[in-house]
Amino acid sequence: MKNAKLILATGNGYPVSTEEQIPLIKKAGFDGVFTGWSDNAPIAEWAKIVADNGMIYQSLHAPFNRANLMWEPGEAGEAVTDELCRCLDACAENNIPITVAHAFIGFDTHNPNEWGVKRFGRAAEYAKSIGVKLALENTEGEEYLELLMEALSDNPAVGFCIDTGHEMCYNHSRDLITKYGSRLIATHLNDNVGITDENNITWLDDAHLLPFDGIGDWQGIADRLWAVGYRGELTFELTSQNKPQRNTHDRYAAWSFEEFLAQAYERACRLRNLF
Repeated sequence: MKNAKLILATGNGYPVSTEEQIPLIKKAGFDGVFTGWSDNAPIAEWAKIVADNGMIYQSLHAPFNRANLMWEPGEAGEAVTDELCRCLDACAENNIPITVAHAFIGFDTHNPNEWGVKRFGRAAEYAKSIGVKLALENTEGEEYLELLMEALSDNPAVGFCIDTGHEMCYNHSRDLITKYGSRLIATHLNDNVGITDENNITWLDDAHLLPFDGIGDWQGIADRLWAVGYRGELTFELTSQNKPQRNTHDRYAAWSFEEFLAQAYERACRLRNLF
């Protein structure tokens, strides 16, 4: 792991286009990127920029703001499943190995069911048929992820993506790295300040701080990743921006995009050195 490739998500809260970000991320020292996906995203153009810079295009992040509809009857759920399959297509067409998807979105519903199993199962079978991995990420609605990981355990295309910040807030710091370690194929590494209100966890608790700026036990995280046999890229999903009514990111406010990248790379190297 001392030579693990370091990957950074584009975005990061700066008004810099993805086309401009990719070479700057390379210049900062990172080995690759992952990006979001939409029907309008120029993935082929971004993939060419990634390749021209000698980088890795590690994954695409599928849209997640309607993931709850996968678990409800009706045509809307079918449309969201189709959307996920189009994201998988974009991976296959551009030699991107992994699509990362949320199993659910929302805090008020706790009803995992066969609608979701059927739809994610359809997407998983499609992923297998085109040679792409589908990595399910830990978010809110942990019981939805648990059902999918069990129901789709026989599909080799389905794996797990650990989001360390989500583990600290949405999952009450339960050790999901160990729980799903045998299926772990991707990471979203970021820090967090924990749960603000145990009785009212919301998306505002999902800070995506730079590692070592929150409550994360980073030696413990490195040890857990090593113990389950993870030897892949170390992928970071970070932002420079506060959530509404939060001040967790004030320390980053004066940084330029390049300064943010330099700090992100320093933290990434520091984490890699813990293995």
